[in-house]
Amino acid sequence: MLSIALLVIAGLLAGMVNAIAGGGTLLSFPALIWLGVPPVMANATATLTALPGYLGSAWAFRNDIQAEGSLGLTGIVAIAALGGLAGAGLLLITPGDAFVGIVPWLLLTATLLFATGPRLVALIRARGLRIGAVLSAVAIFLVAGYGGYFNGGLGIMLLAVFSLIGFQNLHGMNGLKNLLSAVLSLVSVTTYATAGLIAWDSAAILALSTTLGGYIGARKARRIRHTEYLRTLIVGIGAVLTLVFFVI
Repeated sequence: MLSIALLVIAGLLAGMVNAIAGGGTLLSFPALIWLGVPPVMANATATLTALPGYLGSAWAFRNDIQAEGSLGLTGIVAIAALGGLAGAGLLLITPGDAFVGIVPWLLLTATLLFATGPRLVALIRARGLRIGAVLSAVAIFLVAGYGGYFNGGLGIMLLAVFSLIGFQNLHGMNGLKNLLSAVLSLVSVTTYATAGLIAWDSAAILALSTTLGGYIGARKARRIRHTEYLRTLIVGIGAVLTLVFFVI
């Protein structure tokens, strides 16, 4: 019962956080580790369980999603799918012991990106930085590859890239962030499932609760004005978890 309760709570929070601010994997991934799921499998399972929440959130912003910058929407989605496939393939060939050593650094990277994300996006906008179609495609591919390998911090990285390639509509950026997260997660999860890397018992509970959390979060996202408190809490949790993973 304790395990089920932990998965439900982690899923609800992760779904809401992904819809509102991003960074939900910083909650679901450690919860699976705590329950004894091996790190590579926990990473794959956390990616799977975030998928329904991404879809629900993308649907909530469906009227806002549109292409900006030098790439069309179809091209952006296709590039993200290829990047997710590449990242998932890289995870499959990463030895379990090596991934255990990489996890603390991935958590640290995700936490720092989550903490500095708004400033990074604001800096990119303030300086008026823009890149062409080729570099835009490369940037999206690399971020999607990261997301296919490790989902934590993906949302804020996507938002930063969107600003860099010319996006300005915040609601459209948020919707596209969730759409691309769903696409590359779907590609990655298909790869993970084929390799037998999904902990299905935990995934079923976590996916349901994450979906509900994503629905609630998407409905509240437009009305929440002070997300900095939520962001501060998540950064604190991420910092503690990073320290714990470095120690163990």
